[in-house]
Amino acid sequence: MQLQLVPASRGFAWMQQGIRTFGKRPVALLGLFMMFLLAMSILAMIPWIGLALALALLPAVTLGFMTATRTVAHGNFPMPTVLLTAFRAGRAELNGMLLLGSVYALLFGLSMALTQLIDGGQFLKLYILGVESTPEEIRQIASDGSFQLATLVAAVSNVVIAMLFWHAPALLHWHQVPAVKAMFFSLVACIRNFPAYVLFLLGWLGLTMALIFGLSMLIASVFGAMAAAVLIQLVVMVVTSMFFASQYFSYVDCFVEATALDQQERSQPPPLA
Repeated sequence: MQLQLVPASRGFAWMQQGIRTFGKRPVALLGLFMMFLLAMSILAMIPWIGLALALALLPAVTLGFMTATRTVAHGNFPMPTVLLTAFRAGRAELNGMLLLGSVYALLFGLSMALTQLIDGGQFLKLYILGVESTPEEIRQIASDGSFQLATLVAAVSNVVIAMLFWHAPALLHWHQVPAVKAMFFSLVACIRNFPAYVLFLLGWLGLTMALIFGLSMLIASVFGAMAAAVLIQLVVMVVTSMFFASQYFSYVDCFVEATALDQQERSQPPPLA
């Protein structure tokens, strides 16, 4: 396993590969993503420990979706059991994946605890717990300096957490890198190829906003606000599925893979059309 340094333009190539791969099996990949959302939602409903369990399983489920993308990229159909890849790979890897999940949940919890120390829990109530507030209350909270600082701290800390875990499940599964080293290598890969990741995220943000605003205005003018709201929910799920599909190609690009087909995927990114 060797880290690859890639030009910034590869961020857009990852987008293209994710979109094209999703287009090969859109119903299958969207269905897997909806199964993932359903499972996380059910776990989060468990009192006291539900949210922690959902967070702890996120690296394992992320690996499952990356494996599904890999399966589609290689010309095969992803079965629902692909989401359980991390739990079918042997005891040693399962223990490593559970360690990744535990660290992920712990770091996320610490970042939220830090925001509570800063603003007294306003950020946590508004964005995580979903406490209902009136527009006037939201405006008052948003204008509070402590809330703004808590929001900034949450954003920065969660970017760092995402960098630690972006490649870690794949490195653990496909390269048998120990969990702690996998997190370190993932962080290094994101830092060394930071310009590519910036363009990658900006590209997805721009595409999402363009689709939401463009389609919502078009559909609302023809079919009404209710139809527009339903369509936006579907668009967000489709785009998010494509985003997670493109995560696999960032891994293939940043690390030397073991198979010739993955090397081909890396060296010859498919066009959009």
